[in-house]
Amino acid sequence: MRGMEKHRLTVLVGPTAVGKGTVVARLLELYPEIYLSISATTRPARPGEVDGKHYHFISREKFKQMVDEGDFLEWAEVHGMNYYGTPRRPIEEALESGRAALLEIDLAGARLVREQMPDAHMIFLAPPSWDELVSRLRGRGSETEEEMERRLQTARLEMEAQGEFDEVVVNLEVDRTARELASLMGLA
Repeated sequence: MRGMEKHRLTVLVGPTAVGKGTVVARLLELYPEIYLSISATTRPARPGEVDGKHYHFISREKFKQMVDEGDFLEWAEVHGMNYYGTPRRPIEEALESGRAALLEIDLAGARLVREQMPDAHMIFLAPPSWDELVSRLRGRGSETEEEMERRLQTARLEMEAQGEFDEVVVNLEVDRTARELASLMGLA
């Protein structure tokens, strides 16, 4: 880590299949000192998921208590079933200790985070083109046609929101994109 300079929270948003997870994984390989925010959820862990690594798996009661106590930067109920939220304290602690902090989140969550932390650095990860995004999504082969259409509709709305962000980074190539994010975070 370079000194104890003051970092601000970086919020990364992008449409489905743009490669957020891949870029973030590469960024963390290059800069392991970055604190990556881990969301809390009330859903049960899936096979292979580890509490505290993939999510903080908590009860509905604990989640509601944390909401009441203002412990989340943002939270939402998803599909009327489970709650997901971004715990505030670990991010604040990372920033106070001089670490860069990164939050990979959806557009609605990013808007809520901006209300709570107006100085957060908002970055939109964009595909090289709409056609490339569609190709990447179809190439995954993990969604039904109906799911792909729903994801593409959401992606269109997310793409239209690029102007709300401080920066737009085009994901042409993972390593280059990770290094550009590091530069924007003040790490490179």
